[in-house]
Amino acid sequence: MTGSNAKQPQVKSRRVFYIPGFDPYPPRRYRELYRREGKRQGKISGYEIEIAPREGPRYGWYVGGRMEEAEVFTEVETLTWSDIVRGTMGASVAATYLQLLRVVWVYIASGTARRLFWLRKGPVLAGFYPVTALLLQLLVAFLAGSLLAVAVIAAVQGIAALVTGGTAAQGAGWQLAMTLAGWAITLPVMYGVLRWFRARDGKAYAWYLMHDLAFSTSGNGAYPKALEPRLAEFADAIAEALAGDADEVLVVGHSSGAQLAVTVLADLIRAGRVPQGGPVLSLLTLGQAIPMVSFLPKATRLRADLHYLSVRDEVTWVDVSAPGDGCSFALCDPVAVSGVAPVGQRWPLVISAAFSKTLSPEVWAAMRWRYFKRHFQYLCAFDQPSGYDYFRITAGPLTLGRRFADRKPSMNRIDVAASRYTDIAA
Repeated sequence: MTGSNAKQPQVKSRRVFYIPGFDPYPPRRYRELYRREGKRQGKISGYEIEIAPREGPRYGWYVGGRMEEAEVFTEVETLTWSDIVRGTMGASVAATYLQLLRVVWVYIASGTARRLFWLRKGPVLAGFYPVTALLLQLLVAFLAGSLLAVAVIAAVQGIAALVTGGTAAQGAGWQLAMTLAGWAITLPVMYGVLRWFRARDGKAYAWYLMHDLAFSTSGNGAYPKALEPRLAEFADAIAEALAGDADEVLVVGHSSGAQLAVTVLADLIRAGRVPQGGPVLSLLTLGQAIPMVSFLPKATRLRADLHYLSVRDEVTWVDVSAPGDGCSFALCDPVAVSGVAPVGQRWPLVISAAFSKTLSPEVWAAMRWRYFKRHFQYLCAFDQPSGYDYFRITAGPLTLGRRFADRKPSMNRIDVAASRYTDIAA
């Protein structure tokens, strides 16, 4: 890794801007996660992390790090869009199934699903898991409603036969009435069963993931309009920090927050809001699933941002993923696989968190079926950290560029253009 970021002096103060993925939980969840896991990592690695509340219009916290023979002060801010997420998750049962049909149509009709599956099967299967799960739930609901309807109608017909000697069940009017009665029983039961499944989605995550897919694809690759004001406000906050006296401004994007981070920084650099001689600007993307959006027909803005940011001197961009994370496009260079890699591409540096090596066998085995736990592992402590340590990156004395100055890209990274759509916004 070369460039000015690799030559900066030791960091004494840092501003971190964290962009979460599609998450209905308020941002205090991330503060508590940072507090708990930072303390645990400190015990494992022999350093100290302390956090304190932070006042201000945007949610965040302060971090004091004592490690590598240095003391570092970090101020963390988070992009809050959990209210937008909760709003989208309030869709009715019927609306959710309409979303399912639209999502399937978007990926199948555009040919994107096939190309994504060729690139990485894991995240595509994870993406279409909610489709399969919701269809199975619909089938169960239909069977439950149908069985009850059949039982009720059989009982009514039996009573009618006893009363009328069997003549009531022979007319066309009677048959029509029984059919309507069957649906009158089946549909409410189906609705009730589906609401029951939805209320217990805390472990299955089928409804949650469907809303995530529906939101991400609502513009067929274009950013949802509800996010634009939040991104602009967050960009202003980052620009303000870049005009300040911090040694490093680090933007972190996790999951679907990764593409948002790319766009925010691309917009800032294009607008000339990254001053020369200011704080070092760094970008860390974690567990990204950028191809799920960048491969779509109308993702011209995201593809343009990927293309633009990949050659900029103003930023160091490190992308961390792991094959053990089935929700991410692990080790896929998001610029290259999206088909927009320019001549002279510098970023991102694609490296692996190597869960199977950096977590103890016991912890790794316990996470076997906990896919969301794996997806959040980047923000957590590692039993045997090797190169990647979220807390050293965010609270340690080295910039992102210096910390990974001698790191080579993962040998298993995927950098073959796979997207059918490669046009970019002007």
